[in-house]
Amino acid sequence: MSPKSPLGTTRPAKARGERSRGASVALHTTLAVASLIAVFPVLFIVFVSLRGRDGWQEPTRFVGFELSNYTHILGETKFLTWFGNSVIVSLGATVLGVFVAATAGYAVSRMRFPGHRSLMWTFLVVQMFPMAVLIVPLYNILGELELLDSYIGLIVTYCSVSVPFCAWMLKGYFDTIPAEIDEAGRVDGLSPFGTFWRLILPLARPGLAVTGFYSFITAWGEVAFASQFMSSEEHYTLAVGLQTFVGQQKAEWGLMTAAAVLIAVPAGAVFFLAQRHLVAGLTAGGTKG
Repeated sequence: MSPKSPLGTTRPAKARGERSRGASVALHTTLAVASLIAVFPVLFIVFVSLRGRDGWQEPTRFVGFELSNYTHILGETKFLTWFGNSVIVSLGATVLGVFVAATAGYAVSRMRFPGHRSLMWTFLVVQMFPMAVLIVPLYNILGELELLDSYIGLIVTYCSVSVPFCAWMLKGYFDTIPAEIDEAGRVDGLSPFGTFWRLILPLARPGLAVTGFYSFITAWGEVAFASQFMSSEEHYTLAVGLQTFVGQQKAEWGLMTAAAVLIAVPAGAVFFLAQRHLVAGLTAGGTKG
């Protein structure tokens, strides 16, 4: 029965999971504050980028907005060259890394060959090493192969970072795809690679979207490897090119914030294209191992 109020009227029973008005206000207030805290750094960077070369020194002034930082970057620096280099390296690392990770994950998921378990554990151990430890050995390897200061060398380096995680991710996703699909492909006369390419990969789009997004972001914003392996300004990526705005006496914060806004646009576009697959890919890849 519904409880009675002091005046004798009957109050409706509260449904299970229903919050009181005070709890709802507290929850929404907390979410609003957390959202403002998360968005504030981004808005502040955009604000500073519109204040001119030295406008960042007066952050409390809300007048005098201009686009001089953006015009200077696009017209008087090699930003577009750095941007093109980053696009080449990031897309190359994404395509090559996802392909290698997908073939490795599919092989371990479907085939039983000597060392298939140790292969995945090797990927996991390699992922544990910090980037700083890998710089010297990778530099020596790229030097022996004459791949220093080249797109291919940096792409291979980024693949060595992204492939271990992507292989584990896709292996878990391939485990969720019924093996009967592979058998149906073999009955239709497809080779193992044909089955993988024509039947399995189309079903693995959410997993491929997650790993592709991870590979792209890893290459797009990486600094340490690019700073050490790319020596000529014509081959600088965006992360390395931004360092030219920092001198011994002064840092061009206006130019750096404007460049940061422009750099975030492609990353946001990639996230927008992959977002509908991200949740499905992450949850499916984590259900079976």
